[in-house]
Amino acid sequence: MCGIVGYVGEQQAVPILLGGLKKLEYRGYDSAGIAIYNGQRLAIKREVGNLDVLWETVAEDSPQGTWGLGHTRWATHGRPTHENAHPHSDCSGNFVVVHNGIIENFQELRTQLEKKGHLFCSETDTEIIAHLIEELYQGDLLQAVSQAVKELQGSYAMAVMSTQDPYNIVAVRQDSPLIVGVGEKENFLASDIPALLDHTRRIVIMENGEMVQLTPQEIEFFSLGGTTINKEVEEIDWDPEMVEKGGFPHFMLKEINEEPATLRHVMAGRLEKDGIKLEEFQLDQEQLAKIDKIFIVACGTAYHSGLVGKKALEEMTQIPVEVDLASEFRYRQPLVDEKTLVVVVSQSGETADTLAALRHAREKGARVLGIVNVVGSSIARESQDVIYLKAGPEIAVASTKAYLAMLAAFYLLAGYLGQLMDKANQEEIIRMLEGLRELPLKAEQALQDTEEDVLKAAEYIAGQESTFFIGRGLDYSLSLEGALKLKEISYIHAEAQAAGELKHGTLALITDGVPVVALVNEEGLTEKMISNIQEVKARGGYIIGVTRAGLKQQVGREVHELIVLPDTMNMLTPLLTILPLQLLAYHAARLRGCEIDQPRNLAKSVTVE
Repeated sequence: MCGIVGYVGEQQAVPILLGGLKKLEYRGYDSAGIAIYNGQRLAIKREVGNLDVLWETVAEDSPQGTWGLGHTRWATHGRPTHENAHPHSDCSGNFVVVHNGIIENFQELRTQLEKKGHLFCSETDTEIIAHLIEELYQGDLLQAVSQAVKELQGSYAMAVMSTQDPYNIVAVRQDSPLIVGVGEKENFLASDIPALLDHTRRIVIMENGEMVQLTPQEIEFFSLGGTTINKEVEEIDWDPEMVEKGGFPHFMLKEINEEPATLRHVMAGRLEKDGIKLEEFQLDQEQLAKIDKIFIVACGTAYHSGLVGKKALEEMTQIPVEVDLASEFRYRQPLVDEKTLVVVVSQSGETADTLAALRHAREKGARVLGIVNVVGSSIARESQDVIYLKAGPEIAVASTKAYLAMLAAFYLLAGYLGQLMDKANQEEIIRMLEGLRELPLKAEQALQDTEEDVLKAAEYIAGQESTFFIGRGLDYSLSLEGALKLKEISYIHAEAQAAGELKHGTLALITDGVPVVALVNEEGLTEKMISNIQEVKARGGYIIGVTRAGLKQQVGREVHELIVLPDTMNMLTPLLTILPLQLLAYHAARLRGCEIDQPRNLAKSVTVE
């Protein structure tokens, strides 16, 4: 996730671009840059770090011009360096590009362009776009961009300008958002509405597969095939608080609603027709054959993702997997050696306990794979292999979309190792691939279809002081994360219990009206779960069932309230089950008047032990 801003008009572009980027800094802060046309050439200013560093540079030497592009980056391809910062230009310096998203076939295109004499300066996938447009340009920027897009595979939003076609910006949307702002003798472009509201409230939201050409006097929309599209201008009326959050009352709710897109980003370029591709993972088949044990080490929400990952890895690789809390890992003297693969998981990549566990594992000779969200973080640097989550910045302290990305990363890892080691049934891998491809749309459906029932359940839970979550198998792993989310932000005591363990003590706490969230999605365990639900009902518990459509009638008869999810293959149910649990916590906290994005006593990145 990165931020794009564009301006063409009569005002000096630099203050407009930097002001817009400031409103988009939540989308990326690894590096930032601007490109300004001064009437003769494109002046490019780029800096590593947050936007303040670029502000200082521009304050000393500000490019003059009324036409330009700006970008704030969240690194995916290539480290956060000056060379990898946007904007990127071609060999001649006549074309400049800013880009969000991922170009899946960039390496193939780069090789082709290098053979034609193009010289590259960065590690990014973005730079190939500028060179490709240079190669295709024949006097019409719109046409060159249109032709270039036909050769790109992936999800992206991009904006292009050229000295050969002054006072004209061409932009394309494919899966990553783009908004056009309509002014008087000036027009604007941005990744999100907040960047535009200081200048105009009149906006047009672009859809996938659309292009736009901006000049100071005119805005024209086209399909990728070149057909003109008529679009309506909307008038935006947001209060200042809503601006930063994209219209949502809290960052947490915004991030939950970004989860279908998060799934697309995690899987982009990694799902192939008949298998999984993880270029970041360098172990070959011979080295993997020596691995006889896998540890997953993490804290909090990341630890809960590892519990789901254990099931997927064991099923696909037939290698035993242990899941450890990072804060405990070193102190129990784990049996780790050169035949061990240690998977460390952290959103920030700076979690102190997890980093210490990583170093301990490497001292013992283990191979370490990091699963992190932040490119260039300590865990990313110190791991021998890295899988990046590509979830984009997460502002709310309570993790939502990063957790979902961790789950998806584990499924990708499990499938990849299974196919590489030839341990998994090939048909099972193909089924999983098909299921993963369907998940973004099913996640959208789940968020939409469960909203009313989740709110009803939250209204009940918000009035309570204690809530229990129960499940079996994968559902038990999800119940742990559901309970954590609820207590993190609503301050309601919440406890997760393996449903079969209720009778060994926890039933003593079930009294009239106590809410119990029962997850029932596991094939082969439905009857057992229903028996456990009946045990709770007999003690007066108030049951909120979460199940999939295929079990709706069976479970619905036993619960007081029911939340129903779309069907998917058994192994992948956690990727949908977590959505209503996150929303349940959010709405309970909202109804109780809690500080949702910054709950008391908690921090986003825990860098102390």
